[in-house]
Amino acid sequence: MPFTFNFGGFNPGGAGADGGQPDFSQFQREKKPRKPRKAIGNAFTRTLINLAVTLVFAAVYFYLELPALNFHAEEFYMFVFLCCAVYCVCAVITSGFQGDGIKGYAHFVRKQCTVPFLLFIALIAAIAIGSISSWVVLRASSYSKLLTVETGDFAAEVDEISFDQIPMLDRDSAARLGARKLGELADMVSQFEVLDNYTQINYQGRPVRVTSLGYADIVKWFTNRSGGLPAYLIVDMVTQDVTVVRLPEGMKYTTAEHFGRNLYRHIRFAYPTMMFAEPVFEIDEEGTPWWVCPRLVKTIGLFGGTDIRGAVLVNAITGESEYYEEVPAWVDQVYVADLIMEQYDYYGLYKNGFINSILGQRDVTQTTDGYNYIAIGDDVYMYTGVTSVTSDQSNIGFLLSNQRTKETHFYSVAGATEDSAQRSAEGQVQQMKYVATFPLLLNIADQPTYFMALKDAAGLVKMYAMVNVQQYQIVSTGNTVAACETNYRQALAENKLIDQDKAEAEPSDQLTVTGVIAEIRSAVISGTTSYFVRLEGGEDFYQLTADRIPLAILLNVGDEVTIRYAASAGGVAQGANSVERLSSAAPSAGAVTQFALPEPAVQPEDGTLPAEDAVPADGAAA
Repeated sequence: MPFTFNFGGFNPGGAGADGGQPDFSQFQREKKPRKPRKAIGNAFTRTLINLAVTLVFAAVYFYLELPALNFHAEEFYMFVFLCCAVYCVCAVITSGFQGDGIKGYAHFVRKQCTVPFLLFIALIAAIAIGSISSWVVLRASSYSKLLTVETGDFAAEVDEISFDQIPMLDRDSAARLGARKLGELADMVSQFEVLDNYTQINYQGRPVRVTSLGYADIVKWFTNRSGGLPAYLIVDMVTQDVTVVRLPEGMKYTTAEHFGRNLYRHIRFAYPTMMFAEPVFEIDEEGTPWWVCPRLVKTIGLFGGTDIRGAVLVNAITGESEYYEEVPAWVDQVYVADLIMEQYDYYGLYKNGFINSILGQRDVTQTTDGYNYIAIGDDVYMYTGVTSVTSDQSNIGFLLSNQRTKETHFYSVAGATEDSAQRSAEGQVQQMKYVATFPLLLNIADQPTYFMALKDAAGLVKMYAMVNVQQYQIVSTGNTVAACETNYRQALAENKLIDQDKAEAEPSDQLTVTGVIAEIRSAVISGTTSYFVRLEGGEDFYQLTADRIPLAILLNVGDEVTIRYAASAGGVAQGANSVERLSSAAPSAGAVTQFALPEPAVQPEDGTLPAEDAVPADGAAA
């Protein structure tokens, strides 16, 4: 007989009255019935309320997120989905409906929100069909035709260009110079900052980078917005000079603005159905600031085959805008470099079919990691290397693509990759720990040549290097571009890649001046003695380094000389490449002044000559 206790009707022994499991039902708390919600008005009133709330949400979302109202834009579908969801939530609330789980609410939406529900289903179907129609597996041939690539001959089509057209500063160096220049402007530095656009363009025949100012913070925007942004910066890519262009009327439509004058919002309201790439800042030949907003289109299915078709130009001062299918000739940046590289990768991968890109991989190529710009004529071209997909140790050629028209040429030049060229150039000056910029490819004496700047730890350009593409152990450096080319040509001749007569060719940017020496000064810069020579009747100084021009040590005031130099605008002096003494002044007794050169010093940054090392006008350089 089981032994049990009875505590107020509860049997802790675990058995019920019939010997089974205990009955706990008497201890379970009964569910309180939910308080029914009362519907708002009649069906018509509820529909109006639902629509009003949805429209308010749509307006706020559109103002903040700026989705393109275009079936090719992915953000458009998210916008519509959210609007449908807001309407359905409002319908549930205004109707007082209390469903039993997800199924109950789903049934309510199908019955009471028919239009949003059907729209949601239709968009899901459109996304599915559009994605399949854009699938690269099915449309590989279409993707390979996005970019038309013409094959060119390097030596015949790529001419030697003047070195005053070569951009010697990369974007990071330009940004450092721009920030430093703004810091010199006491009336601007506390209120504004420099935007990080730095678009490379051709301006009045010079390769430059341009960027707009921006407001330092929201408070500075509030106090300065009435006048707009007062200036923009021009960084000369050759001379490294930075010019602050002050505007008579400030720029009121920029990416730094807020509310209605914000550039993104301004073009979205003006062109609600267009899709845009990132706007770029440019100036026309008169110096008027503009925003170039490339128009994006999808050419394969609904979402594939991204391309650019024309651009909207927005005046940064007045906000006036116009769409151009063919942009004016002064515009330099329409096609995005990353987009061109993506389109070439499609071409290189799928020109022989999708299956070949995976199995066999016959003639499958791709772009290298990185690109640069170079000015040719009135346009800016994007350069990048091309390598085989099965090996990234060497390039098989390179691309030049016009950033305004997308005209693209492939040049078959086998040789080292850009990364290998950079490491080779850095190894030439490894004791100085300079860093090489991403190279350009130039034609030097019909030899494909990588050209790059060498920067110090502060990001300032100190030297230049040229590396032969096909034999990247042939490396030459120089303090100036012309000196670098002279050394490089000699190296080519020594390796029997060119004839000796080509080794003596003058650099393409070389100028000549003849006169009588009126003044000589000297300084030790980075361990090398430099002599600064001024001719009678002139104001310019010409820098002669003793390691490259030994004759500089023997020159005297009164000597008649011919100096060949690389033209540049700005800096301490013109960099001389060679000097020829035509006649020598006979120094009088005691006319030679002896002096000791100072310890190695850094070249002054303010552009002044080292006066403490000046040689007296009647003396001779020691």
